Parts: sequence; structure tokens; C-alpha cells
Amino acid sequence: MNTPTEIPISTDDREIAKWIWHNLVPKSGQCNTVQGELLRAVEKLSWEAQNNGNINWDAGFERLIDYLERTLCGEAGISDELKQSIREDLTVLRDHDYPYTEDDLCNRLTAAVVAYCRLHSRLIPKPVDPTLHR
Repeated sequence: MNTPTEIPISTDDREIAKWIWHNLVPKSGQCNTVQGELLRAVEKLSWEAQNNGNINWDAGFERLIDYLERTLCGEAGISDELKQSIREDLTVLRDHDYPYTEDDLCNRLTAAVVAYCRLHSRLIPKPVDPTLHR
């Protein structure tokens, strides 16, 4: 099997997210691409809130939020309006005492990841962080 080097972006957001999930996110552990790790972070945060009520919350989840904010909001090609929406959603997730269990927040963050991937369809390597255990 050939290792992909680029995300096919000629389809709708849902299909792009599905492609990223199936091709860039391993069954366990971190991704070796920025694009895959962004989607993995959204899914990890969503799963923890929706399925565990944030009972396992620790610094690893904070680091995933920081990674999402730093990467997505640091992207010049993403509009200020979208950056504001991302920051608002991440603020909700940071308040781990009140797990957010609706799908809309995760859907918006996934759409933001896809927007990033449309700007960066060529895969960006990401070294595994040995100190991140989420």
C-alpha cells in the first residue's frame, strides 16, 4: 500500500474528515502528521467529554487543546471569525468540570480542521511527543 502524501480535498468536508480519520489516524497513539493529529485531538476531547464526563481529565487533554489552538489559530489563512469560533469552543472544552456533550462543538472544530487541511493538503510531518499520553 502506498503511503499518502496529500489529502484529497476535492470533496465535501465530511468526506475529507473521514479520509483523514481512516488514512492518517492510527488505531492507538499519536499521528505522524499535523493534519491527522488535529483531527485526533478533536476526537479525543469529544470522546472524553461525551463518553467519560471528563473523569480522566489531565494535563494531556490541556495539551491537546493547546495544540489545536496554536495550530489552527496560528494559521494565517484561517479567517479571524473562524479563529474566534475556535477559541470560544476550546474555552468551553477547557472548563472540564462541565463536560460539553453536544455534537455541535466537535462538528465546528472538525470543520476548522478540514479548513486547515484545505490550506495544507500536502501532509506535514509531526514528530511523536513522548511526553503526551493521550
